[in-house]
Amino acid sequence: MTMRVMVVTGTRAEFGLLTSTIEAIRSHRDLELLLVAAGAHLIGDAPTIQEVRRRFEVHAEVPLQTPGETGRIADAAAVGRGVAGFTATIDRLRPDFVLVLGDRIEAFAAASAASVGGLAVAHIHGGDRAEGVADEAMRHAITKLAHLHLPATASSAARIERMGERPDAIHVVGSPAVDGLGALRPLGDAGFRDLGSPRALLLHHGAGLEPAMEDRWIEAALAGLREVAPVLAIRPNRDPGSDRIDAALAEAEGVSVHPGLVRDDFVGLLRRVEVLVGNSSAGLIEAAVVGCPAVNLGPRQGGRERCANVVDVEVPDPDAIVRGIRRALEVERGFDHPYGEEGVGERIASILADARGGIDLRKRIAY
Repeated sequence: MTMRVMVVTGTRAEFGLLTSTIEAIRSHRDLELLLVAAGAHLIGDAPTIQEVRRRFEVHAEVPLQTPGETGRIADAAAVGRGVAGFTATIDRLRPDFVLVLGDRIEAFAAASAASVGGLAVAHIHGGDRAEGVADEAMRHAITKLAHLHLPATASSAARIERMGERPDAIHVVGSPAVDGLGALRPLGDAGFRDLGSPRALLLHHGAGLEPAMEDRWIEAALAGLREVAPVLAIRPNRDPGSDRIDAALAEAEGVSVHPGLVRDDFVGLLRRVEVLVGNSSAGLIEAAVVGCPAVNLGPRQGGRERCANVVDVEVPDPDAIVRGIRRALEVERGFDHPYGEEGVGERIASILADARGGIDLRKRIAY
């Protein structure tokens, strides 16, 4: 008897991370894939649900955000819609497991519906530290809702255990971000020229700060990046504050703005640019794995594990960012990282298959 695994994806970036796991679940003889696309996939001028559909069959869609509404209160309302939508989806699809990744509201809403509804929840990338907007709260709340923990690093696994989760339910699998990176070559010359042959890539999201501070960070970043023109910026995700980033990018001079790259092109571009600047976790994970120096701006990634490729800038000052970029350009490529070896998706699928019938849905602090 196969086990039905409902995988939840809410954004383009997280879908890229989940792809190897989705493929491994789909091909595993003891597992049946149920893919649910939600949240940010379903909104915008060019909804990224189309990218998901091109790769996999989508078994359900769950809207959360309301177009045009942003901010913390809007996110809270979206969570409520998401819990209701995931509850109805779970009732219709009848999965045995619900698999989520990370700390976004889509994952939190799905984990809440599943755990309260009496289903087993598996969580990838739990135990990480990252301030984000509400990441610390939601990521660790998902850990307490989950029954099977799939952390990326030993440090994250240790945090999960200290939170009172049973050691036998914690499996260090590595980050799915590493899967397939070895096979991804630098972006070809034609594709690189089409993107403006950038020296630097800007990937900066809203961090839930006061509007004036969000403005100061993106304005300082754009000013500091004049040091390494030409620059390509990728539009931010829908975190609170990202509307300020979008507005600044729309008015920026000398910066090309791209709505978003599929994962293969994004990684290929990381292998070509001289530096990644912004506050995305990609600077700390994917960039470290492929050997791209990164300048991390502000508090959004506060507490997350760092490799030797990362230079932190803690004040929204153009001169400080210029100094950070210069330091990053001096970093020698090739870094050790704690995120494991390729094959993460297959390891996750095997752990899920082995867990059939062995998951205790009762939650109890283990100490």
